Amino acid sequence: MKSQGSSSDKNCKVSFRKKLLIIDSDLGVEDVERLKFLCIGLVPNKKLEKSSSASDVFEHLLAEDLLSEGDSFFLAELLYIIGQKKLLQYLNYTEEKVEQLLPIQGKVSLFRNLLYELSQGIDSEDLKNMIFLLNDSLPKTEMTSLSFLALLEKQDKIDEDNLTCLEDLCKMVVPKLLRNIEKYKREKAAQIVTPPVDKEAESLYQGEEELVSQTDIKTFLEALPEESWQDKRARSNEILKGVFQWLGFTVHTYNDVTKGEMEEVLQKEKCNPAHADGDCFVFCILTHGEDGAVYSSDEALIPIREIMSHFTALQCPGLAEKPKLFFIQACQGEKIQLSKSIEADALNPEQAPTSLQDSIPVEADFLLGLATVPGYVSFRHVEEGSWYIQSLCNHLKVLVPREEDILSILTAVNDDVSRRVDKQGTKKQMPQPAFTLRKKLVFPVPLDALSL
Repeated sequence: MKSQGSSSDKNCKVSFRKKLLIIDSDLGVEDVERLKFLCIGLVPNKKLEKSSSASDVFEHLLAEDLLSEGDSFFLAELLYIIGQKKLLQYLNYTEEKVEQLLPIQGKVSLFRNLLYELSQGIDSEDLKNMIFLLNDSLPKTEMTSLSFLALLEKQDKIDEDNLTCLEDLCKMVVPKLLRNIEKYKREKAAQIVTPPVDKEAESLYQGEEELVSQTDIKTFLEALPEESWQDKRARSNEILKGVFQWLGFTVHTYNDVTKGEMEEVLQKEKCNPAHADGDCFVFCILTHGEDGAVYSSDEALIPIREIMSHFTALQCPGLAEKPKLFFIQACQGEKIQLSKSIEADALNPEQAPTSLQDSIPVEADFLLGLATVPGYVSFRHVEEGSWYIQSLCNHLKVLVPREEDILSILTAVNDDVSRRVDKQGTKKQMPQPAFTLRKKLVFPVPLDALSL
C-alpha cells in the first residue's frame, strides 16, 4: 500500500510538471520577461536574473513555495495579468474564477501591478524619450519598458512610496499614464494602517460545524475597528469573513468594541441557546496585544484566559464536549524574532512571557492559536494584512477540501509564516497553537471548494 501511495504522488507531480511544460511552450520571450518582473520581491533577484525561460521561473516558484500541484493560484494570477488567459485551463482555472479570487489570494502588490500597467502604456518612442531625459544616470544598454522601470527601482529612483521621478517622466512624455498613478495612490491610501488604532478587526465567530457532515449553521462575528472595505486586496477581517462564509458560517460584524461591550457579548454568547444544536465554536480576535492579553477599543487590557473562561462546560453547558477554537492575531510581547512592508501590532510591557498553556482553561476541547509565541511581536503586511491571518485563511481554503484536520492545517500555517521575513530579511515570526482537543477536528468540505 505504501508503494502504491508513493507511486500515485509521483505520478501526480509528473502530471503537474507536464502541464507546466505545456504552459512554458506557449510563452514567448516577452512573456518570460513579464513573469520575471511580476515576481520581483517574491523571488530573489539573483534567481530571476538567471532565468531564461518560463520553466526556470516555475522552478523558482516551486522552490519558494509559491507554486505546487495543490495550490497553483499564484501562477494563474501571473498568467491572468500578462494576458495569457487561455492557459488558465491547464491549472483548472477560468478567467472569471481568477477575477473572483484575486482580491483574497492575489500576491502581486499594488506597486508591482502599477509598474506593469505603466510598462504596457509606454511604447518604443516614449521609452526612447524617457531614457533621453535620464540619460546621464542610465547604462548604455538596450532596454524594454519593463527593464527600464525595474532599473529605476533598482537605482532607488522609485519605490511604492516615492513616485516623483515616474510622475515627472509621465508628465513630460505620456501624460495619460498619470491617471494610473493617481489611481494607485488612492488604492494605496485605502490600505494604510496607522497605529495605535488597529485597522483590522477583532472577530467572534460562533458557528455550528459538523465534524463529518454539514448542518444548519449560525454565526456571530464581533469586531474592533476595521480596515477600509474599499481595499481590493481585502484586509484580514474581510478575508476571515469570506473564508468562514465559504465554510458555511453566517457572519455579522460589529465595530469599536469596548471592554464593557465585550463583556456583554461574552455573556450573551455563553448563554446562547443555539449552542445546544451546534457542533463547534470559533472565536477570532485581531487587535493590539500584550503577553497573554488583548486590548479592547478603549485600551482596556483583557486576559485571553478571561475571554476563554466564559465557554467552559460550567459557564456554557451548551458547548460542553464540543470543540472551541480561539485564534488571536496580536503581539504577545516586545521582542522581535530575527532571521512587503510591515509594522508591529503593539508595543508591550517589560515582563517575562507567560506559558501559552496558562491561557487555556483546564478542561478538554479548547484550542488557542496565537499569531506569535509569547513574548514576541507579530507583523502585518500593509497591503495583504497580517501574516498569520492571511496564512490561516489561505491554508483553510486549500486544506479543508482535502479533509485535513485543524492541527495539520495549523502546522502548515506555522511552516508558512515561519518562512516569511520583512524586506530587510531580518525579522521573522513563529505562530504557536496550544490545545486540549480530544479528537481530530475536520471541517466539512464546502459544496463548491473554490467558491471564494
